Amino acid sequence: MTSCSMVSLCSLRVASCGIASPAAQKLNTGISRLSFPKDFIFGTSSAAAQYEGAAAEGGRKPSIWDHWCTLPDKIDDGSNPSITMDQYHRYKEDVRLLSDLGVNAYRFSISWTRLFPDGRVNPEGLAYYNSLINSLLEHGIKPFITIYHWDLPQALQESMGGWTNKEIVDKYVEFADICFAAFGDRVKHWITFNEPCHSLKYCYAEGIWPPGVKSDTEVYIAGHNTLLAHAAAVKRYREKYQAKQGGKIGISLDGFWYEPVYQIPQDVAASYRALDFNLGWFLSPVVYGYYPETMRANVGGRLPHFTEEEARNLMGSIDFLGLNYYTSMYVKDSPSDIWQPAGYNTDMRAKTLFDVDGIPIGPKAYETSWLSIVPWGFYKLLNYIKKEYNNPTIFVTENGFNQVHAPYKDSMDDNERIQYLTGHYTNMAQAIRDGADVQGHFIWSFLDCWEWKSGYTNHFGLFYVDRNTQDRLPKKSAYWVKNFLKPDRGLILPSATPPLVQPLGKNVALAPAQAVQAF
Repeated sequence: MTSCSMVSLCSLRVASCGIASPAAQKLNTGISRLSFPKDFIFGTSSAAAQYEGAAAEGGRKPSIWDHWCTLPDKIDDGSNPSITMDQYHRYKEDVRLLSDLGVNAYRFSISWTRLFPDGRVNPEGLAYYNSLINSLLEHGIKPFITIYHWDLPQALQESMGGWTNKEIVDKYVEFADICFAAFGDRVKHWITFNEPCHSLKYCYAEGIWPPGVKSDTEVYIAGHNTLLAHAAAVKRYREKYQAKQGGKIGISLDGFWYEPVYQIPQDVAASYRALDFNLGWFLSPVVYGYYPETMRANVGGRLPHFTEEEARNLMGSIDFLGLNYYTSMYVKDSPSDIWQPAGYNTDMRAKTLFDVDGIPIGPKAYETSWLSIVPWGFYKLLNYIKKEYNNPTIFVTENGFNQVHAPYKDSMDDNERIQYLTGHYTNMAQAIRDGADVQGHFIWSFLDCWEWKSGYTNHFGLFYVDRNTQDRLPKKSAYWVKNFLKPDRGLILPSATPPLVQPLGKNVALAPAQAVQAF
């Protein structure tokens, strides 16, 4: 390891790298660890395909992403997940870093093709996850496990068509059962699926993720089977394991806040349709047992129907909601006409925008990034869920800021990420004070990692990873998080004051119902 390599934030010799420790620059902003309940969960998130590497080691078999990366022009930088962050070999070092960072939870996923390839338990995969879980617990870090984070075995895609075949439900439940039986004595938080809306839209509506299907019907069929698999896995866990193991189970859904461009009935209605087609597509069934009315009306016969038994199994099938929030968008009404082809994006009949008349919804991560810093949208979304979905227990399972790929020296001064986190912590704390049952927050992500179609072109990590040496190098945000998580104070850099009040724009009705102020 180089002189800048890191096993402990405390032991890092920052002077040798020409880096002044950000921990020495202090400014109390009023938001701190003490702004949250004593038992609040603070963690970081990851996913097997993005972190583990060792794609051809330890009995692991190919996933749909391994296959997809062999096809030309599918990944922006031509990379693949064969090595990624090499956590398969470096998990003990990573657990020590997490411990030193001060988090009390770590969210990761189980690779279906590592643990249960070919319908049989792989002893090497089982040993790896047991060792990772035990190492986390030894350091006082709670494991949060995502059972499925987009890496379907390629064999199941080829043999049965993946998520468009209803038989996938039984295959998934068999895999989930193996996870519950093997790890449930120590794992107390289970997540059945990560962001099914996000992945299925790209996989089956736009065709830019594997298996590369572009269909106006298969996206809804795949979503329907995903929901049935979720309900069946939850039923299995509750009937067979939950009483003995004492854990909880939920699902992680991606949520954007959609702000109407104009405060007129058409745009306001469009904002609710956008919420239904994004968040409500999966949240309404697992809370109420049925799809949102807007989806049933707009999609019509292309949207599958739940039987009475399926609806009963779905209704109330979460002990908690995992919410992934990154940013917000403007939305305006976009009526369909006979010339528009049917499909997910047109069914919504709403146009989403990141700016209106040149006025952005928030400061952008970088010029071409989809991510703007919109902490007030986070506040609004939490309150919307509280009101519309019976105030479920929420763990914010992903929330983070991206940078364009650059050398470490250009990446470590990530004041914008600190600004982003401060704004979102502040708005989350206010939402909790207003009654939202938020019990935890996970930063995406612990390390700069492989980001699916984007490859290594943008980075979300608190730690930069040198891909030549696999050294984990702390960014300024890592120091900030470490200081924030100290029980007696919260620290921030002077240059990272967060925008907590929604900006006003020309001809755009943006004033929030309840502007969030710093405490």
